[in-house]
Amino acid sequence: MLTPRQNALEVIKGGNPDRFIKQYEPFYLSFMNDPLSASGQPMGPGLDWVNLWGVSYSWPDWAPGGMPIHTEETIVLKDINDWQEVIVPKAPDYNAFVDADYADYIAFAEQCDREAQWLTMGMAPGLFEQTCHFLGMENGLMTILTEPVKVKAMVEWLVDWEIGYAKTLIDRIHPDALFHHDDWGTQISTLISPDCFREIYLPAYKRLYGWYKDNGIELVVHHCDSWGASLVPMMIEMGVDIWQGCMSTNDLPSLVRQFGPQITFMGGIDNGIVDRVDWTPELVMREVRFQCENNGRLYFIPCTTHGLNFANYPGVYDEVDKCIEIMTSEMF
Repeated sequence: MLTPRQNALEVIKGGNPDRFIKQYEPFYLSFMNDPLSASGQPMGPGLDWVNLWGVSYSWPDWAPGGMPIHTEETIVLKDINDWQEVIVPKAPDYNAFVDADYADYIAFAEQCDREAQWLTMGMAPGLFEQTCHFLGMENGLMTILTEPVKVKAMVEWLVDWEIGYAKTLIDRIHPDALFHHDDWGTQISTLISPDCFREIYLPAYKRLYGWYKDNGIELVVHHCDSWGASLVPMMIEMGVDIWQGCMSTNDLPSLVRQFGPQITFMGGIDNGIVDRVDWTPELVMREVRFQCENNGRLYFIPCTTHGLNFANYPGVYDEVDKCIEIMTSEMF
């Protein structure tokens, strides 16, 4: 029997897997326990906080995650013309961390069985989300349209900042894979046009993901739990190996057939459908069965679209795993 990592490689490379991958099982996720994340205010359900960039967040008990709060008082960057004066001084100083700040991060990483799993570092938010976290959603989208040159300059600076911080993490734990968050759309469309994305974000991500791969990262997993079918060719160009979070609205069977050898699709089981207060095993089985039967055994990882290895309602994530095991027994 192949290890989860070996089996995942067979799926990704179009080989001979011996079972469906159960969601995140090949990934040992070192996410949100890095020194930068751990040094901020407590975050989680029921809490409000301000991160080290100065962005305000709130996570209501009923919500699946924290969201930035944009009011006249809390918006960090009101005018893109001021980004160098406002954002650069606010950048968290990762050079201020000492070896002791990395101790828990390193200890967690050392528990990874690298034959069984990829030691996977995490980064969030991504370049598009960070743009809108700074500027606000409406103002951010309008600024991307009206001031693309200035937005691109800020985004390229953010790439430099992330590379600097990522280097401190890679030097200490030597991860095998990267799990990078950046949501680019709604359930039915991207938030900006492909042409706009190509102008501003594609060059930045090519440089960023290229740097990661030049520095020991074997596998880039990009989380985007939304519609993003029109961006798949650019995901491939920027070096994404796995698109995690691809919703069922993307017509995944067509994408797997068209792009499968170049990128693997991880998702299809929408949290909005199965991860709810009134979920049932029958509902979960219906969704898992549809995705496994229609997407096949290669270039596809059945998974909830949520951006980490848990669900919002107790029992849902484990039930998805059980249903995937059933589909393995039927299809392998």
